[in-house]
Amino acid sequence: MTELQQVPTLDAPATPEPAIWSRNFRYYFTARSAGLLGDAMLPVAVSAGLIGAGHGLDSVGYALAFLFAPFAGLVLFGGVLADRFTARRMMIAADLANLGTRILLAVLFFQGIDRLWQLYALLAVAGTAAAMFQPGAASTVPLVARDVQGANGVLRTSEAATALLGPALAGMLVGAAATGWVMVIAAVTFGVSACCLFALRLGAVPAPPPGDSLWRNLVVGWHEFRARNWMWGVIVIWLFFTVLSWGPLMPIAAGLIVPEHGSTAYGLLNCAFGAGTVLGGLLAIRIKPRRPLAAGAVAMLAFPVYPFGIVLGWPIGVLAAGQVVVGAGVTFWSVMWATSVQTQVPGEVLNRIHAYEVAGSVCMFPVGSALAGPAVAAFGAHTVLAAGGVVSLLVVAALLLARPIRELQRAGER
Repeated sequence: MTELQQVPTLDAPATPEPAIWSRNFRYYFTARSAGLLGDAMLPVAVSAGLIGAGHGLDSVGYALAFLFAPFAGLVLFGGVLADRFTARRMMIAADLANLGTRILLAVLFFQGIDRLWQLYALLAVAGTAAAMFQPGAASTVPLVARDVQGANGVLRTSEAATALLGPALAGMLVGAAATGWVMVIAAVTFGVSACCLFALRLGAVPAPPPGDSLWRNLVVGWHEFRARNWMWGVIVIWLFFTVLSWGPLMPIAAGLIVPEHGSTAYGLLNCAFGAGTVLGGLLAIRIKPRRPLAAGAVAMLAFPVYPFGIVLGWPIGVLAAGQVVVGAGVTFWSVMWATSVQTQVPGEVLNRIHAYEVAGSVCMFPVGSALAGPAVAAFGAHTVLAAGGVVSLLVVAALLLARPIRELQRAGER
């Protein structure tokens, strides 16, 4: 029995926890917001710090690769370990690892980066910690809130806010002082996150049978993932979406907009997308469709507005309005998807299944980004963007035509 289940007594009537803002959820919300802020600051701070120290763009590229590659490669094991040792323990350990790496990064930047391998090693540790944290971030939501969809909407809104605030704060601090101070602040955010996670009061958490090997747990997670047609169907469709549409969009959009309109205009478009994600999170708190994945797929019809708008030469103001719509649609889909995973999967395998779906969702994104340059050289930027917009429409059609995805109902409804 979890803490959220109240047992009535003869002395006092049962008082159910709020659907979202329970004591546990307030602590968890604070932890996630603090940790996401610390994560959002890192890429901007490292990039600006390296360039400011006289290192080239190749060093920046290697640094980001050492940060993101361990996440993609180890997140599956993070899911297994979260099931074996509980998600909260793994998340607290990851926060403490992040706290330590940020302190060491601060020292490194204060002293000056003479040996890049030291920076790369610390970033690899940070990426590994993110892989250990992420699987438990999903499975904890049903334990701290009765309204899982509403809680996901709140968390996505916070994620959008930190995605806007973190890079801006890091940029200001790097410009005003030293990158080391950004790392100090980030260390504090992970300390706050660890303390809040430690304060959670959770009941017994489902776990895999004792004695199973790490490999056995991984295999069981794969079988559970494969057994759900709606889940692996979405991931397969998403692979095509990320490699052919979403992955190429960001570098191509930057390559077209910055030279013509300037970096300020490009920043405005990203801020508009962030504002849209806040709107999408708020909508997802209120709107609770019977068929969440079908409703989320319809919301994804907003995605091609941005690439088509660039191709058609819309003014920046119109593109910004379009980005608000895109951000709202993408976030509404992400809340419907996260809620479906968290409510349709048994708790004892949820961490592992979430790790599989995260790995499948993100693995082709860097491939799509890397292929953007050759594709533009071969076909032209506008052609690639238009093709990506068409692919996104086909993705929506595939999601709605696949019966297991289209007909999946909210947990508890049949």
